[in-house]
Amino acid sequence: MIPPKEFTLLIKPASAVCNLDCRYCFYKRALDVFPKKESYIMPDTVLRGLVRKYLATGVRQAGFSWQGGEPTLCGLDFYKKAVEYQMEFSASGQVISNAFQTNGILLDEKWARFLRQYRFLVGLSLDGPEEIHDRYRRDYAGHGTFRKVMRAATLMNEHQVEFNILTLLGEHNADKAEELYDFFTRQGFRYLQFIAPLDLEPGTGKIKPFGIKPSQYARFLCDLFDIWYERGFPEVSIRDFDSVLSYHVDGKSLICPCQKECGSYLVVEHNGDVFPCDFYVFDEWRLGSIAGQEFADVFANGRYAEFRRLKTQLNHRCRKCEWLTMCYGDCVKYRLFQDGNPRNLSYFCLAMRTFFEHTHARFKKLARRVIEYRAANAGAGARG
Repeated sequence: MIPPKEFTLLIKPASAVCNLDCRYCFYKRALDVFPKKESYIMPDTVLRGLVRKYLATGVRQAGFSWQGGEPTLCGLDFYKKAVEYQMEFSASGQVISNAFQTNGILLDEKWARFLRQYRFLVGLSLDGPEEIHDRYRRDYAGHGTFRKVMRAATLMNEHQVEFNILTLLGEHNADKAEELYDFFTRQGFRYLQFIAPLDLEPGTGKIKPFGIKPSQYARFLCDLFDIWYERGFPEVSIRDFDSVLSYHVDGKSLICPCQKECGSYLVVEHNGDVFPCDFYVFDEWRLGSIAGQEFADVFANGRYAEFRRLKTQLNHRCRKCEWLTMCYGDCVKYRLFQDGNPRNLSYFCLAMRTFFEHTHARFKKLARRVIEYRAANAGAGARG
C-alpha cells in the first residue's frame, strides 16, 4: 500500500500514566502492552528522533497531537525541547501545528505563557457542571477535580490560549444535552466536542456501566442539534456538527470515524512504538518503532494495510444505506468490539441514522448559507 502523503501524529509521551483515576478511561490498559518500568516518560532521544523523522517525510502540514494519559506529566521543559526540535528539523514551507489534550490539573502561568507563545491548540477535558464532572473525573484520593479544571480554563482565557472543551458522554450526562449546552455557553466556551466512550468488561464481554445505549446517544445528538441550530450557529462550534456541515459544503467529513478510510494519523507511544490508532494499542497491531526505524518502514508493515482495509469491509446494510457517504460504517472500534468482525454494523448505527434523518434538511439549509457567504466574501475580496 502506498503511504499517505499527509498524515499527523498522535503522541503519547507519558503513555497512559495520569494524575487522575477516571473510571471510563479506555487507555489505562495500554500499560499492559509495555514492560513494567519506573518511568513511562518519553526519553529525549526518542523525542528528537520522532520529530526529525516525521518532518523528513516531507509532510506539508505537520500535526503533532500530544495526548495521554496526561501529557503535562512530562513537564514543560519536554515541550520546549519538542518545539526546538521542530524548528531545527522543519523544512522551508512546512507548516507545523501542535495540539494538546489535558485534564488541566497541572497548568499554571508558565504553561499558559508557553502554550500561547507557540500557539498550541488545547483540548480541556470537562464533563459539565461540578456534580456531573466529578462523578467520574476524580483523582486517586477520590477528590473531584471540577474546580481545578475551571481554574485552568480561567488561566487559559487570561493568557489567550486557544482551547476547546472535550466532554465524555455517559450515563451521568447523556440525558442532559440542554443543561450541558447552557453551562458551557454561560462560561463562554464556544468550541465543544462530545465523545461517547464504549468499552467492555474483561472476561464478560459486557459493556461497562458508564456506556450509553444507541437510543440515548441518538436522543442526545438530536436534542443538542436542535438547541445549537436555534441558538448557537455559527457562534458555537460543535465538532460533530461541523463535520457534517463540512460534508454538505465540501463533500468531506472532518472527523476520522466518518471518513472513507482509516490511516490519517499514527500513534507514537512513549518508547517510540507505533500503532495505527489509539484504540488499537495492542501487541498484534504494533507497526514498528520510530526509535529504530523510519516512517517508511512503519508504513511498509503489512499490518498497516490490513488495518486500513478494516474500514472498507462494510456490512451489506451499510452499502445500501442512504447515509453511507456520511459515515462509511462509523469507527471500526464500534464495529469490531463484539466479536472482531469488521462487517458488523456499528454499535451506534441506530444513533447515527436517527441523527442524520433528524438533521438532514436543516444541514442543507446551513450549507447553502455557508456557500452563499463564501461567494459573497470572495466577490468582495476581488473588488477590494
